[in-house]
Amino acid sequence: MYPKKIANDTAEVLQSYLTYQAVRVIIDQLSETNPKQAIWLRQYVSSHNIQQGEPFIEGLMTEDKELVLRILKVREYLASEVLEFIPQMVRHRISQANVEHRRQLLERLTSSFSVSSSSHPESESDDSNCL
Repeated sequence: MYPKKIANDTAEVLQSYLTYQAVRVIIDQLSETNPKQAIWLRQYVSSHNIQQGEPFIEGLMTEDKELVLRILKVREYLASEVLEFIPQMVRHRISQANVEHRRQLLERLTSSFSVSSSSHPESESDDSNCL
């Protein structure tokens, strides 16, 4: 395992996701204050890959520097508001999900064991001989 590489990749994905969320917030705000600009930004997002946050912002810089500054500010705000909760939330959710998956796996294993053992005619004849 390479924990530092995994952490770096996770941070990059999270950074891009916060960029995406910042753009969504700004589109919502612009829809109320400047519908034309909201439409333009929505169209820009639909024609550019926002999944890679930094290249998306670099491309937008050539189009509208003010929007870029606004995205950077909102993204930084979102990061300051949510990042402190994420480690604990992720650990808790993974733990809960793992318990649920293990329970489902155990149920499937025991039900397939029950089906396979009851479908063997030998086991029925063995049971009748025991009586």
